[in-house]
Amino acid sequence: MAEPLPLQNPNDRAFFGRIKGKKLRPGQEDALAALLPVLRVDPAKDLETQFGQACQGYRIEIGFGGGEHLAAAARAHPGIGFIGCEPFVNGMAKLLRVIETEGLTNIRLWDRDAAELLPRLPSAAFEQACLLYPDPWPKRRQRKRRFFSDEALRLLARILKPGAEFRFATDIDDYAGWGLARIARSEEFVWTAERPDDWRKPWAGWPGTRYEAKALREGRTPSYLTFCRV
Repeated sequence: MAEPLPLQNPNDRAFFGRIKGKKLRPGQEDALAALLPVLRVDPAKDLETQFGQACQGYRIEIGFGGGEHLAAAARAHPGIGFIGCEPFVNGMAKLLRVIETEGLTNIRLWDRDAAELLPRLPSAAFEQACLLYPDPWPKRRQRKRRFFSDEALRLLARILKPGAEFRFATDIDDYAGWGLARIARSEEFVWTAERPDDWRKPWAGWPGTRYEAKALREGRTPSYLTFCRV
């Protein structure tokens, strides 16, 4: 198995914006203080140790927002181990309350930049990665902060098994084109679409997210792009 890539300097660039929004509710504050330290990923430990059991497979979601998709996936696939990355405190607190209330045991969390974690995860260990409605950083000078990049593809390719899926959803046409351009020059991923519905319609079992609902209210059409690890 290939050695993990060296940890990058987190100050090189951040792929996310604000860290905290409105004040947390008491239950959210309690979950953040009590539960996050227990569920936080420890890169020094192997995945089976992280989850306390052997899982049927592992998946990772980068920037889970409010956690709607991650929680739904964990409910639907209790034998799969999920890692969710989200530095936004309010989103993390919201998901932690769901985990606590529903007793979900197959989610582990990373509350810092995903780019710090990816180089430290084991090679070829994940069957799926999701990047759903990431911050589009629309201004030209901001585009270097987009998570979907040549470097991100390299990091994801290392941790994904051959044949694994990388799912990318965005409501910004420019960002969809940006991603496709980088996939086209990648030797490690291919776009799987064969017909327009393959990117116009969401994946089977898609629960929706609050960011998607906002996009639809504001008249933007999402794209659902699926790539395969070669």
